[in-house]
Amino acid sequence: MMAKDAQRPVTQANQSILIVIPCLNEADHIGGLLGQLRPAAARLGGRIVVADGGSTDGTQAIVEKIVAKDPRVVLLANPKRLQSAAINLAVARLGEGADYLIRIDAHGGYPDDYCDRLVEEAVATGADSVVVSMLTAGTGAVQKAVAAAQNSKLGTGGSKHRHMSEGEWVDHGHHALMHIAAFKHVGGYDESFSHNEDAELDYRLRKAGYRIWMSGRTQMVYYPRSTLKSLYFQYLGYGRGRARNVLKHRMVPKVRQMIPLLVAPVVLLGLFSFVLWLAAVPFLLWATVCLGYGLATAVRRRNASIALAGVSAMVMHFGWSVGFWQQLLTPRSQRKVA
Repeated sequence: MMAKDAQRPVTQANQSILIVIPCLNEADHIGGLLGQLRPAAARLGGRIVVADGGSTDGTQAIVEKIVAKDPRVVLLANPKRLQSAAINLAVARLGEGADYLIRIDAHGGYPDDYCDRLVEEAVATGADSVVVSMLTAGTGAVQKAVAAAQNSKLGTGGSKHRHMSEGEWVDHGHHALMHIAAFKHVGGYDESFSHNEDAELDYRLRKAGYRIWMSGRTQMVYYPRSTLKSLYFQYLGYGRGRARNVLKHRMVPKVRQMIPLLVAPVVLLGLFSFVLWLAAVPFLLWATVCLGYGLATAVRRRNASIALAGVSAMVMHFGWSVGFWQQLLTPRSQRKVA
């Protein structure tokens, strides 16, 4: 018998949802986000949990004012400060009786009917998890360039959840809705992962017989890092997280993930070009492709502000590759949370 058989059937008329927002220093966004989600929670018979990792910018005070007015909103302390821990804690403390978990990123943008569409698709398809496309948008020059890179195959390797979908069964996507029964059955998120915890959980969901549906009716907007330094460290974490996934489950990386693995060795090889000039050729080819893509994109869109998309892609590739190799080559006894 598949694990899915353990779930109780849910119809759109009797569903109940738990909306969880992992949060840390989001004073500029949390008030507006809660204002947008509260009507959805009322419509769907749900409650909103803001799991705060110890904000110091006034975020907690904003949430507390809303909690005082709306009993559907709960402020929960998340001492571990990780998103994975925040959601596990919220489900453990407040998930009893709820059918669905909806994960919301505090620094993202959502349509007003986002939660409604997710529930509708879960009911219509019978999916155990409904994931969404994540479209990236920016405002400043660096953010716009990063967004252009992250929305491209060059930057993300054609990952399905980085592009609009018409609705399809997938192996992985940006986490949105999940049956709480399925979430609990596989043990929730692995809190030893600070990055890539969603892909790791999706692997366990599929292995347990659960199905993941990519929404064709809604999506979210992600606002990327605004500096190349922070972008590098973000992708360093992503690379380490992917390596931990490979090591934990003895997975073989996909082709689109294996190609960026070559970047760190190519850069390292290029450092020896003073000994043999041919050592620089792989690096120059990679740089030419990336920079050429950025310039071509800027010309095609008639937008000079995204000419740095190629540079952004190089930072993403390099950070991801370094992080992957760093985690892979670190002795097991010395490996940290990734």
